[in-house]
Amino acid sequence: MYDDFSDSSDAPITRFEEMLKSDKIHFFDAQEFENIVHHYLDFAQNNMANRALSLGLQQHPNNIELLLLKSELLIFETELIKASEILDLVEKLSPQNEEVFLQRANIFSKKKQHNQAIAMLNRALLLTEDPLDVWSLLGMEYLLVEKYEAAAKYFRLCLKEAPLDYQALYNILYCFEQLEEEEQAITVLNEILEEQPYCEVAWHQLGKIYMQTNRIKEALSAYDFAIISDDTFTGAYVEKGKLLEKLGRFNEAIENYQIAMQTSDPGGYAYHRIGMCHLQLGNKQLGINFLKESIHHEPHFEKSWMGLIDFYLTEDNPQKALYYCKKGLQANEDCVQLWKKNGQIQFILGHYAEADYAFENAIALGNYELETWTQWIDALLHLREWEKALKIGLQACEFYPEKGAIAIRVAGCYHALGKTDESNYFKRTFQNNQGLIDEMTPFFPDLIVEKN
Repeated sequence: MYDDFSDSSDAPITRFEEMLKSDKIHFFDAQEFENIVHHYLDFAQNNMANRALSLGLQQHPNNIELLLLKSELLIFETELIKASEILDLVEKLSPQNEEVFLQRANIFSKKKQHNQAIAMLNRALLLTEDPLDVWSLLGMEYLLVEKYEAAAKYFRLCLKEAPLDYQALYNILYCFEQLEEEEQAITVLNEILEEQPYCEVAWHQLGKIYMQTNRIKEALSAYDFAIISDDTFTGAYVEKGKLLEKLGRFNEAIENYQIAMQTSDPGGYAYHRIGMCHLQLGNKQLGINFLKESIHHEPHFEKSWMGLIDFYLTEDNPQKALYYCKKGLQANEDCVQLWKKNGQIQFILGHYAEADYAFENAIALGNYELETWTQWIDALLHLREWEKALKIGLQACEFYPEKGAIAIRVAGCYHALGKTDESNYFKRTFQNNQGLIDEMTPFFPDLIVEKN
């Protein structure tokens, strides 16, 4: 039975939880149930929210807000049919309720029926007094169906209403990037800056677009304004540092990266860039130290491993390069570039079996560059493993069917295996390429003689 008496000083949450522990059922008004449900949803306690909704709808079976909360929770739990049934009921009770169409749009979107979702959002737009959220949702739906012009239109409306809506800003910039309309993006950013001249995010994004369009002076100016707007804006210091590097102003770049390190924790990236700047300046030991520091902060930061490896290769120290390559692979066993580099170094050192293993891993991880295929085959040729080299060569032909560099290796393997007809078939691809012939002569000296 219901106990209508309650101490008005009791908080609804406390009364509700006490009720669950007892046999009594207390009465709550609909607003109290709504607040209780929101409380549990805020703390991701969906089971408790469902219990509150169930009791709330027993006491207030046709309350619109509770019904909408119930359908919203069902959508979250992907109970889409049940949610639709509740929305049908709500629409009968309240035909002009915009929330019905917003939730239906959400259901269609979850079912990847984006055009139907857009139709529901347009109906909600006719009913709402605050269109900002609906514009944002329309923009996202158009984005999902790759209708970038339509998406940009709605994100632009969002920005006119709320210039500091950074999510809308990033979304519209993405649209213009896909449309290759850099000037439109610049126009939108300048419109924001007219309203909000100290918007560091807009200045930062403007600098990046100027960089993409090779307007170096304007990009530097934009990054400076981003820093003036917020002198703790790490991203602006980093982007300015990258630009100064490209201009060969390595000491200034280092200064910006160092400030970035003071404003936040940039992980291994800033250490990496400082290290590369020092190497460019000829400060070899400083460069190595910063690259090692980058790895210490982020062992998976493969660019610093590659920086160390390439440095020792330029110093003609392949053994040291191999050491760091192996260390890098211990931390990044799925790194394609490290496996390729490992194969190249092993090849240089004459470790052909190890090179074979490394190139096999590089290819398996998706590196299908011509250079990788040819070096892998050459490692097998050094090992005189004609059949495996032929198998790899034929795989490479699927990617590079008309490349003489592959064909001559395949022809050589067929020749070494005594398959003259197959060898002659592949000779047509390289017969006029003296450079390739000279390259392969050490492996197949009589192949070329036979051709003539």
